[in-house]
Amino acid sequence: MKFLPAATLIISILLLNTHASFSQWIRINQLGYTPNGIKVAVYGSKEDEMVNEWQLINAENMQPVFSGKVDRYFGAYGPFKQSFRINFTAFGQPGNYFLRAGSAVSPPFRIDEDVYKGTADFVLQYMRQQRCGFNPFLKDSCHTQDGYSLYGKAAGLPDSTYIDAVGGWHDASDYLQYATTSANATYHLLMAYRDYPAVFADTKAANGLDGANKVPDVLDEAAWGVQWLLKMHPNANQLFNQVADDRDHIAMRMPGLDSQYGKKYQRPVYFIDGNPQQRGKFLNATTGTSSTAAKFSSVFSLASQQLMPFYKNLAQASWPKAQTALKYSEKKPGVTQTVSVRSPYIYAETNWTDDMELQYTAYATAQHSRKLSTQSMLDAAYVMAFKEPITPWLGADTAAHYQWYPFINIGHRELAKLLSDKNFAPELAGKKEVMRAQLVNWYRLGIDKVWGKAKHNAFYRGIPFIWCSNNLTTSFAIQCNWYRELSGDEQYAELEQANLDWLFGCNPWGTSMVYGLPSQGDSPSDPHSAFTHLKNYPINGGLVDGPVYSSIYNSLIGIKLNDADEYEAFQSDLAVYHDDYGDYSTNEPTMDGTASLVYLLAAAEAAGNKAIVTIEKPALATRVSAKKSNASTAVTTRGDSTQKNIALIFSAHDFGEGLPVIANTLKKSYAKGSFFFTGDFYRTPANSAMIASLVADGHYLGAHSDKHLLYADWNKRDSLLVSKELFKKDLLMNYIEMGKFGIDFKEAGYFLPPYEWYNDSIANWTKETGLQLINFTPGTLSNADYTWPELKNYRNSKTIYESIINFANKQTNGLNGFILLIHPGTDPRRKDKFYNYLPKLIIYLQTKGYGFRRIDEMLEE
Repeated sequence: MKFLPAATLIISILLLNTHASFSQWIRINQLGYTPNGIKVAVYGSKEDEMVNEWQLINAENMQPVFSGKVDRYFGAYGPFKQSFRINFTAFGQPGNYFLRAGSAVSPPFRIDEDVYKGTADFVLQYMRQQRCGFNPFLKDSCHTQDGYSLYGKAAGLPDSTYIDAVGGWHDASDYLQYATTSANATYHLLMAYRDYPAVFADTKAANGLDGANKVPDVLDEAAWGVQWLLKMHPNANQLFNQVADDRDHIAMRMPGLDSQYGKKYQRPVYFIDGNPQQRGKFLNATTGTSSTAAKFSSVFSLASQQLMPFYKNLAQASWPKAQTALKYSEKKPGVTQTVSVRSPYIYAETNWTDDMELQYTAYATAQHSRKLSTQSMLDAAYVMAFKEPITPWLGADTAAHYQWYPFINIGHRELAKLLSDKNFAPELAGKKEVMRAQLVNWYRLGIDKVWGKAKHNAFYRGIPFIWCSNNLTTSFAIQCNWYRELSGDEQYAELEQANLDWLFGCNPWGTSMVYGLPSQGDSPSDPHSAFTHLKNYPINGGLVDGPVYSSIYNSLIGIKLNDADEYEAFQSDLAVYHDDYGDYSTNEPTMDGTASLVYLLAAAEAAGNKAIVTIEKPALATRVSAKKSNASTAVTTRGDSTQKNIALIFSAHDFGEGLPVIANTLKKSYAKGSFFFTGDFYRTPANSAMIASLVADGHYLGAHSDKHLLYADWNKRDSLLVSKELFKKDLLMNYIEMGKFGIDFKEAGYFLPPYEWYNDSIANWTKETGLQLINFTPGTLSNADYTWPELKNYRNSKTIYESIINFANKQTNGLNGFILLIHPGTDPRRKDKFYNYLPKLIIYLQTKGYGFRRIDEMLEE
């Protein structure tokens, strides 16, 4: 890693020595920025005074090199009363710089291709330090007599049977070991090498001590995890879930031999029987064997491929265990939770079908590499994919500890990659394309849930502040990365980068969340760790838990800060973070979160000089501004033509018999629609249940006039058929009926005119009421779906469908930003209902990468 020159370091020290009396700050990614990547900092102020511009300054000669105007204020967030984003993506000249806005000056930072170079290997140091058995950092061994079995009687293991469970990693600053987190960590390490092999160096031996062994260090670490998992699945009918329990928490100590479990120096090894087990005074909510066993199987399948060139015996041993672990996961479908003895705190995982999807996919991938039949595994994976299309915490405000784990649905990405392989199941070519598109779209929908929250604050923060929020942040950034990789859609690239930036200082506290990274910046120095607290040993690379809601922090027992809070000025009613040994909720490093970070940093380093977005392309914040400007014109007929989004709009006055079909199609496709109904349609009792259902499902509902009046002559468009007074009264009555369904005027600011027919007067009158007139995008025949055979302009549904597809394929920007009109009901004389083509149309367009958004989302974001 390069270091800043001496003159810049002096400036750095001065700038980093901020005090609570300061009122304005600029937060940056302290690692720096790549020349062709997205480059954003965040300004925050405790004052209400507005700052209008910012400057990027060369740290060597103090000369401004780039500047910009503040185009959007985000207002209050956390400790700040005012905030905005500083987007300098368009500047790509390597060098040392800092930012200035108002009285705030950022710490200096580098722009260079190598700012992430070596970071993934650096983070691996913490994984080695967490090793149980032989620990290379201490050059000593611990917990060498593990362990004795519990709950395994049905499998021929009476309680207290000796089980060799030595090895693996300690989970966090305690010395418990969980199969679920260890398997997830191992899979991430194996993936990191598979996807980015050139990133990793070879400086360590297999035991973690210094000395190259012709094996990339990341695979040495992955192999350590695989070896332990093999021990935890010694034969086909035996699988174990964890070593030790919360009796571990007797005191902070260095790893050694523990005797608090009643069996001398042995610790308990908990068997997976698929039934509830101990949770303090109660039982946990275990329902089956699937979640942990499937994680085992996934790792073994991947290890059988990735370890073969380096650890042949380990790879060969993994393949049969992949099969037996898979069968064990099917033994009793359900989730396996962890065990506690003294307290109720556990890893309360409640989902398991995502684990099953990954294991079937990983197994199918391994079968494919062996030229074996994959059909049954592929079918099983796809069935499970539909069980959990979107990871449930995405967009949520809170969750139980590790409730939805892993924090990312790895199976979606692995299955989509497998389906992208032209040599895989070529006989399923068309079906593969549809399946893949569905998986990718589910990723987008999950990201969009987070973006719905993130877009309202300057940090683009949409991750809930629950325990291990940094783990969620890392996983979400990876999901954004995978979505961009699979779809080619860059609309969330800035959101992706914002989550990576958050981990390295672009957060309200201005600190990195990774111990020792960067070496010259602000990073944790007093984490909740025995290594640092008792011995002053560094824990390089450890990713700490991260900020939590203030409400969570204030409810915890036993937290007492040991030193003055250096981040006191940045604590808020929203969230807190402390670099203090006494705060176990925000500052404890975790093994599995760190393993995920290895993958994320490997991806960032591999990107290197590859552009995330080209520097000529406007940044996301700029696109937002442009789209809002477009929406303020007299009439809007199209959204951003650079983004592959479509707004499906449905207008109804007399007929709506197709609404159940449409609503069901949208739900199955995870798409949102926009419905414009007249006042007469809203007030018709027979429509009430359907309208309420559309509202509940999160669709946009808007106005289409009260009585479906024709505003202008068909042949002489400038000739008005209504007065201004009648127009406004009619529109008002429409909104009164909408209000009965809880649809507020402020939330339904788009107006679709009756018959989709208007003139300049109607557009101006609409604007006077505070609404925006919209209409469908011309170019297809979709608006002709109301016609019946006796009319001269009749078009059958096949013709309409083909016109949409042809337009999408022939135009440079296809249907990007399209407002596509479909009628949810027609005159009975039309038997050929186009809304029955909607499922086919959505599937086809999703395979082409289009997303379906509400009209307000598409035009305002």
